[in-house]
Amino acid sequence: MAQKLCLTSTRTICSGYDIPILGYGLYQVPGSIAEDVAQKALEAGYRHVDSAAVYENEREAVSAIKKAGLTRSDVFLTTKVLPQATGYEAARRSIENSLKNANTDYFDLILLHAPFGCKEGRLGAWRALAESQKAGKARSIGVSNFGLHRLEELEEYIRTSGEGRIEVGQYELHPWLGRADLVDWLRSRGVVIEAYSPLARGSRMDEPVLRAISKKHNKNPAQVLIRWSLQKGFVPLPKSVTPQRIQENTDVFDFELDEDDMKALHTDEYAPSTWDPTVHQD
Repeated sequence: MAQKLCLTSTRTICSGYDIPILGYGLYQVPGSIAEDVAQKALEAGYRHVDSAAVYENEREAVSAIKKAGLTRSDVFLTTKVLPQATGYEAARRSIENSLKNANTDYFDLILLHAPFGCKEGRLGAWRALAESQKAGKARSIGVSNFGLHRLEELEEYIRTSGEGRIEVGQYELHPWLGRADLVDWLRSRGVVIEAYSPLARGSRMDEPVLRAISKKHNKNPAQVLIRWSLQKGFVPLPKSVTPQRIQENTDVFDFELDEDDMKALHTDEYAPSTWDPTVHQD
């Protein structure tokens, strides 16, 4: 049996801070409803909210914390540098704007959202991110959507400059996009791996194997996919604006996928359900 997990379980990032193993994603949630749905997620027990500058709902995420009767320190809050904010100055401004927009002194995690721009721009943005961590504005730092070639480029820069450390990597991950090469690279370096779009944006819910496993465990397909992600050692970030589904997505700790289930859900597909900046080239 795997270690018993629950909604309050955490993993320790190499920065020394703990990250809740299940997060609530605010991707494409408009500001007009973001505060309300984030509040519902927090009331359902989530203590981890994933936002980004480009989502334009950082302020609403922080407001939801207060409306849920929680303090800022109760919730692990993530943002991401604007994808187009390449270079040191642009990334520094993006981070400062996020802090101002959210009305918070710090984020628990700040990520570079995508590996856009030239090499100098990417590494300059990372320098700004590392400086924000030194200043206490980001407790942990990392990257999102960086392919292997960009991870190795960044790792070499960190090795020679001593600027920060890749502590978290966020990627689209689900049975139809396993990214074994990236996962192996990140794991070998102790990087916490977050899985966005863990439900493949609902595009694979009618897969026969998924339906069969759902029936076997008396769970819905979304719950099976979240459980798969947890058992792979990822930190999934499911998104929903429907209160019932927000609650259902937390009900994944009273069952376990067995070895046959995990094997059945393994595929060699490479099927992104959304953008795929990991393949970005200069």
